[in-house]
Amino acid sequence: MTISLGVHVGQQNMSMDDMRALWRKLDDHRVDWISAWDHFYEAPPKNGTEPHFEAVATLGALAAETSHARIGCLVFYVGYRNPALLAKMATTLDHISGGRFELGIGAGWHVWEASAYGYPFPDIGTRLDMLEEAAQIIRRMLTEERTNFSGKHYQVDNASCLPRPVQDRLPIWIGGVGEKRTLKLVADYADGWNAAYLSPQEFGRVNEVLNHWCEDESRDPASLRRAANVTFNLGLTDKDVERERQRLREVWGDATDRVIDGALICTPERTVERLMEYADAGADEINIALRAPWNEEALDAYLEQIMPQVRAASS
Repeated sequence: MTISLGVHVGQQNMSMDDMRALWRKLDDHRVDWISAWDHFYEAPPKNGTEPHFEAVATLGALAAETSHARIGCLVFYVGYRNPALLAKMATTLDHISGGRFELGIGAGWHVWEASAYGYPFPDIGTRLDMLEEAAQIIRRMLTEERTNFSGKHYQVDNASCLPRPVQDRLPIWIGGVGEKRTLKLVADYADGWNAAYLSPQEFGRVNEVLNHWCEDESRDPASLRRAANVTFNLGLTDKDVERERQRLREVWGDATDRVIDGALICTPERTVERLMEYADAGADEINIALRAPWNEEALDAYLEQIMPQVRAASS
């Protein structure tokens, strides 16, 4: 099967007009997926000093501006919105997009924005418990006529979600790489798994852990989609690549070593090989992550030259 090629657009440091123009450009070039992320502040964190749009309203505009690409959020932190509300929101976006919306959820990490906006941000074990309850509620809300759920963190009482989604089964993605809890939740509840900024080798290793969880939970591993996000640092020349490497360090600071192995930081001649390494490691979908500003000529090269080559190589 031809690999899915998408673009993960961080809704920061851009005007809404510029972002809408970018979405239309991506859709015209037939990318398979366009997503936003769920933050109130910029990522990586800079104490709320950079312009940043809220995710749900952004996705409404994305749904209306595009007609081809599947769309979604990688990923909604379940601590910001009641899961029944997330299900209602997902259904609405599925209708706006004509059946192209897919819902990503996760346990969150951006404690600084949560604290600034007055949201509790408990320990990771508690947040994973919240994620497990949320995944169950959302799936039931999207598929059952009435939903009842009484958990430690969330309750739903005879709730309906009408109209139904356009899709018979609106996909739920779970993001994260925690091997003991997160990947088990993926195997138990998700239609897709998203991992950000891993090297192809590490993606392949963690993917095998997920396969083992599927086997333990009596699930066919082939029933689960796998997506890798890579930061977009493509350069047209070796000098461009070195500038991108420096920019990556300026943006990520102390976290650079954590993400650089998952960066698309090369020239176009190396890019197809690099992306196929992810495909060989088990990725069904690869999304380049854009943080403004980026090299527009490099993005054009990716859309016009590299994507067709990757699709041909993976078909």
